[in-house]
Amino acid sequence: MKYIVNFFKPTLLLTLSITSLVFGQKEFGKITLPLGRVQIQKNGSGAFKKAMPKMSVHENDIVKTLAKSRCEIALIGGGKVRIGQNSELEITLASVKPMEKNFEANLKKGDVWVAAKAAFGEKKNVAVRTPTAVAAIRGTTYRAKSGSEESSVLVYEGKVDVNAAKNVIDARKKQMQQGGQPQGGAAPKFKLGPVTEVQAPTQVAGPYEVSLEDWISLVEGMQINVRKDGKYSMFKFDQDADDGLDFVKWNKEQDAKDGN
Repeated sequence: MKYIVNFFKPTLLLTLSITSLVFGQKEFGKITLPLGRVQIQKNGSGAFKKAMPKMSVHENDIVKTLAKSRCEIALIGGGKVRIGQNSELEITLASVKPMEKNFEANLKKGDVWVAAKAAFGEKKNVAVRTPTAVAAIRGTTYRAKSGSEESSVLVYEGKVDVNAAKNVIDARKKQMQQGGQPQGGAAPKFKLGPVTEVQAPTQVAGPYEVSLEDWISLVEGMQINVRKDGKYSMFKFDQDADDGLDFVKWNKEQDAKDGN
């Protein structure tokens, strides 16, 4: 009996080590502030369970908040992602390497706040996809609002690259070739192309006349709304009115505590 125990012990330890390594490579971050009713679905399947403080979040996990609830996730290597009430965030990529960190998530509905400054010499990208748009940064602060008909991205600090979601772009191309109304397609892949920087305009939201076909870079104080047909409106948002939103105030308070 002693021989059998000694035989399986090294195998068990090796299995545990490999499992821990795999999870460590795919870890997105840890839940630090589950406020109210926050739930998590592991690996995108099974029942949603109550999210607990210090719980790890990995690729393919889905974090969901109910009414009057919020959740903060501390990213591996620094930075925060905070989810507003009645929101659902699916983690699609967590790639952490020395001096290079890439995080991607799909905001199925609701609001998300991203605050992730890059350290000196570090490359950090945090990309959030909504049903109609993709927002990607390399160390800055922005908020994304998800909607099936229209999504928005607001920039609070730094620059944010924005484009229409790949399924919207593909549907528009198909419509031009075959006619008819655009149809939704597969989930877009995160692949940044050439970026055109656009200075902040002074006007408020205007008409949706131009289709978003290339990546553009938004600066601080700008907002872009992207519809499911790919057309967009870009303008300087009312920061005083925005500061009055409870979710925005809370996030800015948290950022101040974190030194951001």
